Amino acid sequence: MFIDYVNIFIKSGDGGNGMVAFRREKYVPDGGPAGGDGGKGGDIIFRVDEGLRTLMDFRYQKHFKADRGEHGRSKNQHGKNANPSIVLVPPGTVVKDKESGAVIADLTEHNEEALVAKGGRGGLGNTRFATPKNPAPEHAENGEPGIERELILELKLLADVGLIGFPSVGKSTFLSVATSAKPKIADYPFTTIKPNLGVVQSEDGRSFVLADLPGLIEGAHEGVGLGHQSYDTLNVQKYSFTLLTFQV
Repeated sequence: MFIDYVNIFIKSGDGGNGMVAFRREKYVPDGGPAGGDGGKGGDIIFRVDEGLRTLMDFRYQKHFKADRGEHGRSKNQHGKNANPSIVLVPPGTVVKDKESGAVIADLTEHNEEALVAKGGRGGLGNTRFATPKNPAPEHAENGEPGIERELILELKLLADVGLIGFPSVGKSTFLSVATSAKPKIADYPFTTIKPNLGVVQSEDGRSFVLADLPGLIEGAHEGVGLGHQSYDTLNVQKYSFTLLTFQV
């Protein structure tokens, strides 16, 4: 199995600020505080979508930011909480913190979710700070900032299409043209010593994984050349995928 990975940046929403406000009613000279609390910032949630197969989309969008909570309002009105930001990932995605390397989530099942960054708490309005000694406080809290972090997304892949053939017949060249992969290309046998993966994206938005495999020669099963270790790595006997054969 192979790993497709990408680095991304996320930021959950800031909490809304609490408000300083006072009641202003006609026949209530000492109305007291009436500032509402700020709303909670939006969470960043990763959700599995079994319709996705690669991390191709993250190569074009690497920054994800949730909305901030609404500020508190007068008349003790609570600011609106921000909606969570949902990030769709394919099954088998492992989410890691880039700084520490710790695994945050291992997402495998359809619609499985993981909270990767909690939104900031909303600040308290001045109503919350009223006491018998200070019945009309003139201060409120600011909302807590959201969480910023860099993540690594790793996806264990099985190739959908494999390129097999003798050494130096153009397998790596084909991969470099059909995908954005940059395999080593040279005019001597066994330039490719381990499988290279690339993601092909079609015009209709679909994508699949293409694998460039080391060349096979007669006697590979006995260790001749590079042997067949790379093919075992692809789990050819356990899984099936399309093979494109290259010949001179």
